[in-house]
Amino acid sequence: MAETFHEFVVSRSPALSRRAYLLTGDHQLAEDLLQSALAKTYRHWRRIRDGDPEAYVRRVMYHQQISWWRRRRPAERLEPEPTDRHAVDHSDATTLRLAVAAALRQLTPRQRAVVVLRFFEDLTEAQVADVLGCSLGTVKRHGHDAIRRLRVIAPDLVDRAPERSPR
Repeated sequence: MAETFHEFVVSRSPALSRRAYLLTGDHQLAEDLLQSALAKTYRHWRRIRDGDPEAYVRRVMYHQQISWWRRRRPAERLEPEPTDRHAVDHSDATTLRLAVAAALRQLTPRQRAVVVLRFFEDLTEAQVADVLGCSLGTVKRHGHDAIRRLRVIAPDLVDRAPERSPR
């Protein structure tokens, strides 16, 4: 049992770590979130190993992140203006990744979870509702509020987003 779990962790940790970072916006919190989710997954490994264990870990991460947020609602922090303008990386891909991460940090945890699941995981609204354990209407409301907020705080990201085909 431990051997198959270890293989799963080694093979899927990089992708799961990226998802955790998108949810938290902080590398240390992402590591804690992933470690906590993997610990919970290990307890149920016999039951889930033949199904889709990665989906189970992602679901645990989404719920854990929201639970953490409820317990310690962080104070909003302002990022200081960079003082050294010459050290800025001008790579379009890097700039886009940083802008997306900064924009996601300004959403509520529920909004962030919906955006990550819909646009990074490419799930339908019904699948997001199932993962988060809420109604379809709740997913639509959080998605709508998140997109509206992103249009205000990062209009250039919304303009760059590719058109999605309806499902």
